[in-house]
Amino acid sequence: MPHFIIDCSENVIRLKSADEIMQAVFDSALSTDLFTASEIKVRIKPFSNYNNGNTLNDFIHVFAYIMEGRNTDQKSNLSKVIVTKLSAILKEVPVISMNVQEFEKSNYFNKTMI
Repeated sequence: MPHFIIDCSENVIRLKSADEIMQAVFDSALSTDLFTASEIKVRIKPFSNYNNGNTLNDFIHVFAYIMEGRNTDQKSNLSKVIVTKLSAILKEVPVISMNVQEFEKSNYFNKTMI
């Protein structure tokens, strides 16, 4: 925890490698001091088929799933830091966005909790 899932148009990973994009998200998330490096998980899903406002404009959207407990300012800053970094390394991508969703501690379970 947290999980960062990056949806993007396939062309985006031609502009920067998937590894570079994932590392930018990882480094940005780590820089907020909300998480330790060992907690951060990043994945990317490039799409070859999509409709972006009736266009084929390139896009990136980051879905962040984090454990509850951070305040609104922390979550807002997390989004801002990541979108700012992606915008800096992918200036040619017109749509870059992100949202943060929270896991509820009461119903979260993983293998280490067995």
